[in-house]
Amino acid sequence: MTSTPGGTMGKTAMNERDVQARIAAAERIVVKVGSSSLTSHGHLDVARLEALVAAIATIQTAGKQVVLVTSGAIAAGLQLLGFTHRPNDLARQQAAAAVGQGLLIAQYTHAFAAHGISAAQVLLTVEDVTRRESYANALRTLDALLRLGVVPIINENDTVATHEIRFGDNDRLAALSAELVRANALVLLSDIDGVYTAHPDDPGAERISFVPDASALVVDAHKAGSSVGTGGMATKLDAAIIATSAGVPVVLARADQAAAALAGQPVGTAFAPDDNPKPAKLWWLAHASVAKGVLRVDEGAANALVKRHKSLLAAGITDVSGDFSSGDPVDVAAPDGQIIARGLVNFGSDELPQMLGKRSSQLVRELGAGFDREVIHRDSLVWRFKTGVTGTTTDSTGTTGVTDE
Repeated sequence: MTSTPGGTMGKTAMNERDVQARIAAAERIVVKVGSSSLTSHGHLDVARLEALVAAIATIQTAGKQVVLVTSGAIAAGLQLLGFTHRPNDLARQQAAAAVGQGLLIAQYTHAFAAHGISAAQVLLTVEDVTRRESYANALRTLDALLRLGVVPIINENDTVATHEIRFGDNDRLAALSAELVRANALVLLSDIDGVYTAHPDDPGAERISFVPDASALVVDAHKAGSSVGTGGMATKLDAAIIATSAGVPVVLARADQAAAALAGQPVGTAFAPDDNPKPAKLWWLAHASVAKGVLRVDEGAANALVKRHKSLLAAGITDVSGDFSSGDPVDVAAPDGQIIARGLVNFGSDELPQMLGKRSSQLVRELGAGFDREVIHRDSLVWRFKTGVTGTTTDSTGTTGVTDE
């Protein structure tokens, strides 16, 4: 049984069938598969991998372009290292990834070759999509591979990434990749056949077939990921928010439904894209950037930012932390430390401390012309707020119907 929760909140006029048709017609598609869908008994299941490749090969040979974002490197390395379960410490996880990555890409290469398709390994870290220079280079590389008829197989570079510089899960990596390669659709494959109104094991839980606005969805997503993966339903819903806010339609389905999902058949949960996606700069700021510092503000400034979407002035800042330059992304924290916004700062961390709490006239008098401008202009701000999805946040640009400082 299916249901459709919530209203559209003015986000889109598309219905479920419209989204499915968009996915079926997509020329460039990002497909993400998790570790739990590629493993059995904690180890890589070649038959499952080959079934996924067959589904992708069908549309690839029909002239479409596919980017595959895959988990499974750590799981593939567990057995070879004699591990019975995913290790908890980073060093052994990276060791398993180093061993397993070669095995995983070899299996994919062999499976795609059976269909006459070449595959390429692309290992990414957060910096590859959060730094503008490497972001552009990654786009050029992926675009060249796609135009050559190659399937890029993307995974996070687990062997070098630390906890501090990780995507956190491949669901987010897939959503960022969808925007990066200008994809027309994102297909998230899992071990669950969609989003449910409650835990799928609960009596009366119903599959939600269509979500008109991912950021307005209210569900219980407490279930953790599998023993071999890092994701869960919350990370998939977060990925849906990221992708749909970039105008990319999304479907979440079970891995064995891959062919049906790619064909636009009524499986899984379809998420409608935003009819008015964020400008590229603000989308990047909201979802792909990494904050270089934190500006803590007083209660008055916090209210002006959150409730009235004003620019941030030096007078409302009480503390500065981090090492950043003019133009870098920084987080804005309320007095209690909660992050309420992110923006592109107009001053470096070496300049701001002498400006704190001072009004514009005082700044000009003491520091000179130019120091009276906004620390962060409202057009370079995204405001953060909790959604109805456990562990998920989203952003609002708030660029209409507001006045500047």
